[in-house]
Amino acid sequence: MEELVKAAISAREEAYVPYSGFKVGAAVQGKSGRIYSGCNIENASYGLSNCAERTAIFKAVSEGEQELIAIAVVADTSGPVSPCGACRQVMAEFGIRQIILSNLNGKQRTVTIEELLPFSFAKGDVIS
Repeated sequence: MEELVKAAISAREEAYVPYSGFKVGAAVQGKSGRIYSGCNIENASYGLSNCAERTAIFKAVSEGEQELIAIAVVADTSGPVSPCGACRQVMAEFGIRQIILSNLNGKQRTVTIEELLPFSFAKGDVIS
């Protein structure tokens, strides 16, 4: 999964963060093997900002890839960066099994969505 982390680091450089200065990059791998990357994009109306993880996932889905197997997230943090709750829920929606949390110093932790978001809201909660 080194390629996935490298893609996330590269995507981080494209982040649009004029308010926080906190750049995040993400890269998600589809079942096809293709990698889709994304960065965080801020907005003066803060609620309209989008995280790197969701940018990468939405890019993959918008290009026809709905079976996602792994995602890497990278930021300039002291330890491996942790996704926000909204991103965790989107990862759960697409069943991403391998989640690689990393920082620019190479510290990494690989977790499952169940570890990040136990008791997630799932398709079965909507469809009876």
